[in-house]
Amino acid sequence: MSAVRQGQPGATRVCPHCKATILDSASVCPACKHHLRFDSDAAQRAAARFSPLHVEGTIRPPQGDVAWEYSMVLSIRNERGDEITRQVVGVGALHPGDERTFTLSVEAFEAVGWKAASKGRLRR
Repeated sequence: MSAVRQGQPGATRVCPHCKATILDSASVCPACKHHLRFDSDAAQRAAARFSPLHVEGTIRPPQGDVAWEYSMVLSIRNERGDEITRQVVGVGALHPGDERTFTLSVEAFEAVGWKAASKGRLRR
């Protein structure tokens, strides 16, 4: 018997360590990286993961002696362009000589126990 939960793809729960909303199927919290349960299939599923998006960029304030503020906003849209979620991920200030590096990555992996059915819906 597998230790992986067999709920709906995309079902969520709250990490007991950091209180982030995570996938119900997660064995390790992607936010705080704490282990949530033993998963005998974790190595096999980790090999099947891929990252379809990875972006990294560094910002510096323009020359001068003025501080600049920033807000990092994350928005996710569906195939029709409708905004599903929008969150302010972080805010801060950049003083002369400061810099910040931002990294965004998306991990994708197969929903265990599900396969694609007609019209793009998932079915057990």
